[in-house]
Amino acid sequence: MKHILLLLILTLTTTNTRAESSNTTATTKQPQLVYTGVYLMNVYDLNLNEYSYYADFYIWFKWKGELDPMDIEFVNSVEKWSITQTAFYDTLQVLSDGYNYNGYRVEGRFFHSFLLEHFPLDKHNLNIQIENTTYPADSLTYVPINEDVKKRNGFIMPGWNINAVQLSQQNNFYDTDFGNPDIGRQAYSNCTFTVGIERPVNYFIFKLLLPLFIVMLASLGALLLNPNYLDARISLPIGSLLTTVFLQQSYQTALPEVGHMVLMDKIYVVAYCLLAFVLLQVILSGNTLKNLPQNAETQQITHIQRRERWLAICLLLAFGVSVLLLVAWG
Repeated sequence: MKHILLLLILTLTTTNTRAESSNTTATTKQPQLVYTGVYLMNVYDLNLNEYSYYADFYIWFKWKGELDPMDIEFVNSVEKWSITQTAFYDTLQVLSDGYNYNGYRVEGRFFHSFLLEHFPLDKHNLNIQIENTTYPADSLTYVPINEDVKKRNGFIMPGWNINAVQLSQQNNFYDTDFGNPDIGRQAYSNCTFTVGIERPVNYFIFKLLLPLFIVMLASLGALLLNPNYLDARISLPIGSLLTTVFLQQSYQTALPEVGHMVLMDKIYVVAYCLLAFVLLQVILSGNTLKNLPQNAETQQITHIQRRERWLAICLLLAFGVSVLLLVAWG
């Protein structure tokens, strides 16, 4: 009887050990690695109003294993029917180092949510997200080779400075089983190609800020005129105000409708406050002179001129400092 009990215990122990070993093997199973590179040819038709752009690029894969990484989708593509996707070869190629190899040339339209809070000093990371449609991340994972991520020689985007291009990988978890409880919720390897772009500082300084600065100088000229020239003094800030409105509308037509102020809008708020202050000061000075007796007018004019010259300098400095602070703090 004792021998039978010992035999049963040994049998159960061996079975549990094999089960644990099987579970450990399943747990430590590694996904198939797919080494990925990208070569950017063109980015064009950047459309802020439609939050999209077109890209033309090559993408290639190197891997060892039975799983085919070529069955991909572009997660953030727009008008998927219009994407052209041409394979390098009809069948996979086996390289001299034993790796399987193939790739695509891709051209299509992609979505990007442009954040314009810092316009016209805005920066954007245009991205193209690639995922395998067949195998989850625990079976197949894309591995970026950043030394193989490059852009075409001579590649430019008119109106933009090009920063680094790079390739990154992360797992994109879908919190749904898409109605199929047999597969459960899964994560898929997401390979993201990023192109960093930013507007040139010269665009901000010479095309947007300089015209506004000249208008501000013209309005401050009202404080330098003789207080007796009331009509001319009032016309300067009023004309500047109208010009400022037109200047603001000229850049807003190039932007999509957003529910917040961009950096340039904040600068224009400062400009409107300055113009209103100048106009108010001109009116107050005119009223002051009108109520003075004839013999005291000359002395009061000298006092007003001295005070308004200093005021014009202070307002100009205040405008400059405000612009610098807004640019620094966004």
